[in-house]
Amino acid sequence: MPARWQSIAAIGGLALLLAVQLLLAQRDALAADARWRPTIGALCGMLRCSVPAWREPDAFTMLSRDVRPHPVAAGTLQIDASFRNDARWSQAWPRLVVSLSDIDGRVLGTRAFTAKEYLGDAAGTQPTLAPGQTAAVSLAVVEPAPGVVAFSFEFR
Repeated sequence: MPARWQSIAAIGGLALLLAVQLLLAQRDALAADARWRPTIGALCGMLRCSVPAWREPDAFTMLSRDVRPHPVAAGTLQIDASFRNDARWSQAWPRLVVSLSDIDGRVLGTRAFTAKEYLGDAAGTQPTLAPGQTAAVSLAVVEPAPGVVAFSFEFR
């Protein structure tokens, strides 16, 4: 009887190890799912593994934005914006995509800015944006063509 229980215990232990190994192997994909992230975070906390930063670009909310001619440099636009992370977890700084359009709605120029470009040296000190945290962005960009009257922002 004890030998049988040892076999059952060994099989159960190996099955548990296989399940943990599968969870760890798929941790990037599982951590991207809000239902699994707490479990994967707790498991990686115990096993000292890393969980990738949360990525949910749709959870960034633009609070204010303004594009106007630069007060000093001709042919340059001053872009000021602020946004907030409304995700449940900290997430990496997004790429900020700015599109400038003319009066007919034709896009005259589009550019994606990395966190290093819009934060400068501060990007290295804080790799993620906490839930509810806001950020202010100030950029000077060359006006792609005269007649820019509209602009849009997108997070990626």
